[in-house]
Amino acid sequence: MEESPDPPFEQTYKNLFNNITPQKNFPELSAVEECELPLIDLSRLNLGEIERRACKKQIAVASREWGFFQVINHGISREILEKMRGEQVKLFKKPFHEKMNYKDLNFSAGSYRWGTPSATCLKQLSWSEAFHVSLSDVLGSGGLDSLRYPHCPIYPQMFGIMPHTDSDFITVLHQDHIGGLQLVKDGKWFAVKPNPEALIINIGDLFQAWSNNVYKSVEHRVVANPLNERFSTAYFFCPSYDTVIQSGDVPCVYRSFSFGEYRKQVQEDVKIFGHKFGLPRFLVQI
Repeated sequence: MEESPDPPFEQTYKNLFNNITPQKNFPELSAVEECELPLIDLSRLNLGEIERRACKKQIAVASREWGFFQVINHGISREILEKMRGEQVKLFKKPFHEKMNYKDLNFSAGSYRWGTPSATCLKQLSWSEAFHVSLSDVLGSGGLDSLRYPHCPIYPQMFGIMPHTDSDFITVLHQDHIGGLQLVKDGKWFAVKPNPEALIINIGDLFQAWSNNVYKSVEHRVVANPLNERFSTAYFFCPSYDTVIQSGDVPCVYRSFSFGEYRKQVQEDVKIFGHKFGLPRFLVQI
């Protein structure tokens, strides 16, 4: 019998699935309005000073008001993105035990992750699997996440990824047509309409701190799908651990901190509380 590629979510986290009451734990997932992110044509950056300024302004406005935007004419061909997705699908379709011990690409130990080991309730469990690949040896900084969200038979009571903000400067995301990404705007959750032709850019915590809260690191999540698996690839731009994050504005909202300090605090909070607190930990004490 052929082994399933899906991680054993229900078996491993069976204690969390006891006494599930429909819509009790996840009432906000049942009805979320769809939105289209601001769409920015990056080719305008090469069309003269007036167009360049207008494009930069569009990016700045989207970063302030949404914390998310999508870009087209970004210079990465559709053929390359399709080839990347094809290789991603082939990798994730391998049997689960092979992915747990995958060494063909010289990934570092622990690069394959699934679920949420620290979860104490369903709201903290992510119904997804991922390869987390460090690109520091190649690009100097940053990391790549190749993600698969298996279809979830208990939808809509499950997150593909629980609500969070990104602990980086910026994230570049390529997703398929399935959808499931949701974000908060003006205190309300919205479902992002998928556009496979575009790349999604979102502001991370470090950028928000560096900009002194001008640009927003927005809470977002992925909702599991009952019928279809979903694939995405995300690049997280991060500095070296000793890089100090500090705004030049006065008064400064956050105290200065290193990326290593921030990352360590996030990891400690997740281990103890099951979720990160993020930037509020680093507010200037008055």
